Amino acid sequence: MGTLLCAPWQAGAGKWPTNALAHPALCFLGITTALCVIWALSVCRYDRRPRRLDREYAMTLQYQTIADCVGNTPLVRLQRMMGTTSNTILLKLEGNNPAGSVKDRPALSMITRAELRGQIVPGDTLIEATSGNTGIALAMAAAIKGYRMILIMPDNSSAERKAAMTAYGAELILVSKDEGMEGARDLADRMQAEGRGKVLDQFANGDNPEAHYTSTGPEIWQQTAGTVTHFVSSMGTTGTIMGTSRYLKEQNPDVQIVGLQPMEGASIPGIRRWPYEYLPKIYQSDRVDRIIDMGQTEAEETMRRLAREEGIFCGVSSGGSVAGALRIAREVENATLPAHGRRQERADSCR
Repeated sequence: MGTLLCAPWQAGAGKWPTNALAHPALCFLGITTALCVIWALSVCRYDRRPRRLDREYAMTLQYQTIADCVGNTPLVRLQRMMGTTSNTILLKLEGNNPAGSVKDRPALSMITRAELRGQIVPGDTLIEATSGNTGIALAMAAAIKGYRMILIMPDNSSAERKAAMTAYGAELILVSKDEGMEGARDLADRMQAEGRGKVLDQFANGDNPEAHYTSTGPEIWQQTAGTVTHFVSSMGTTGTIMGTSRYLKEQNPDVQIVGLQPMEGASIPGIRRWPYEYLPKIYQSDRVDRIIDMGQTEAEETMRRLAREEGIFCGVSSGGSVAGALRIAREVENATLPAHGRRQERADSCR
């Protein structure tokens, strides 16, 4: 437009030509300006229309509520950390979920499916033992659906996680570090027995792995066009690996399922080595082909490398998953794993 306007202005020695309307460029300018004015007036008129039209427009949006943003997370390829190998590792960026982790999926699933069965209604009190991400996700889901949420966790949990839960309106009950998650689970059961609320129980609730059977698994299969050969996942409640493995094995029984657990004495948030009596009831050992014991140092170092070499800011459990996949990448091709690049509360952990 600027070029078109300069030519007639210079040609007229400082004034517009008398036959300006006959100039093609100026005719185009006039028509365009008129259309812009009409468009602007129509926008103003629309803004004064009844709010009913705004509601009709809202119904065409892809995401009606924040709950609709859960799932369909990106799958990206590991680049620099792979070195010269021809193998491929793909990372499922679960940090793109609204509350920042893969736990958004089962949190919403457990509440929604309990509603459909008539087990809970908005306004009820829900109780859950958690070490972090599930609690944050449940606090978000409870806020969306109108429930009172009581979360029980060890008192050595990070201040950032506690703050996130309370920001969503959840109430926190802390047990001692020595009691740990086992003590938190026991307290949740006692509170339910006393009639103080309903325990969702992510460790025994089939709606936990079902969320991954109906979303995470199908997403990975579709995003890899069915070429995935291995699925690597850290194991906490084991919901992710149970549900995803079930779907992937149905599509291709040869897909290898690899679980990560901390080695003896290691402390990796989000990954547990459960005593037998507290082993999650949803866990089925025959669904896991291989288990890798992961050291805390290796998981933390891989977490730092992900930030510095791949631009993925994640937590220690994700670092452990990637470290496990890097081991397997020396043996196989196309190892696929979930990794969330947001649930890392302390930047100094990456130093």
